[in-house]
Amino acid sequence: MLDATHENTLLIVEDDDALRDRLVRAMERRGYSVRVASSLSEAMSQADAGLPRYAIVDLRLQDGSGLSIIESLEKRDPNIRAIILTGYGNIPTAVAAARIGAIDYIAKPATADELVDALTRPRNEHAPAPTNPISPEDARKEHIAHVYHEMNENVTQTARSLDMHRRTLQRLLKRYRIV
Repeated sequence: MLDATHENTLLIVEDDDALRDRLVRAMERRGYSVRVASSLSEAMSQADAGLPRYAIVDLRLQDGSGLSIIESLEKRDPNIRAIILTGYGNIPTAVAAARIGAIDYIAKPATADELVDALTRPRNEHAPAPTNPISPEDARKEHIAHVYHEMNENVTQTARSLDMHRRTLQRLLKRYRIV
């Protein structure tokens, strides 16, 4: 039998510090007792210290794949409700995630409410179709902002990473009000 404190334990595995911090705050406001990890090795240490009831795991981590974490958690306790959160979604990894026990596969950016819905949805119930999916322009803006923050707000590095001319990036950052 699970104790009351275990019922709301959540492990967030995300190597983007800013996103991880936002997720922690949002999930704590929703009543979860949150533990964090920024790498595969940290996540395994957290799991060794005590299995969570829920997990939100980034697909791509600096030291490996989030799929390894999902697989390890699933082997330890098939009742853990774990989802993959990724900015690099594709069909093969979504299928792989489902096969090893992930209950959902969610593309970034996602709201905390979407994550809670995915974590708490009954196993036999499917996710509803999106009512207002993100527009391509908003997806582009989110991606540029994410890469810009990942590159420590360095315009030159961000432009190189996005394979974009530096001046074009500066105009977009200004238009999107990112800087």
